[in-house]
Amino acid sequence: MADSNALDVLIQSLRRLPGVGVKSASRMAFHLLQHDREGAQTLSRALSQAALSVKHCQRCHTFTEADVCRNCLNPARDHSKLCVVETPADQSALERTGAYKGLYYVLMGKLSPLDGIGPKELGLKQLFERACDGVVREVILATNFTAEGEATAHVISEALKVRGLQPTRLARGVPVGSELEYVDLGTIAHALVDRR
Repeated sequence: MADSNALDVLIQSLRRLPGVGVKSASRMAFHLLQHDREGAQTLSRALSQAALSVKHCQRCHTFTEADVCRNCLNPARDHSKLCVVETPADQSALERTGAYKGLYYVLMGKLSPLDGIGPKELGLKQLFERACDGVVREVILATNFTAEGEATAHVISEALKVRGLQPTRLARGVPVGSELEYVDLGTIAHALVDRR
């Protein structure tokens, strides 16, 4: 490998990305430096600009450059529905479906006591204030179907019920286009329980 401190720093920096190990980081670094110096400069400027200008929306916590994001300011959105997601990536996935026209609250994580992430770190107090603002009628819990996501949804659900709201949860089921014999048993069991 080439003797370069700057190259080593670049590789180590790329390794900070999720799912990127030493080999992938090295391939990316070598590609950018060998074949796409202009792309490397563009990437550098874009990362620098985003790190300086992107912040959290004051109402929903998603990423935005303004104090309040476009979704929260959009009068065409259904302000009576609030969908709780773990990350801006989850929000983006829901938006791409075109099926949801309400507002969001982005937790920026999930409850994980082993990692020191509790209700305070997730900003659940702000979520409850938002959900109980008198405008929201339905809170849709769209956390992931992992152990932590389920625990997060449960804690939020119970706290909202105490506050007089009846939250809903995304349904789980058999993926469209799949054959039952190839679907895992847990998914089939949940599909049976959550049938309509």
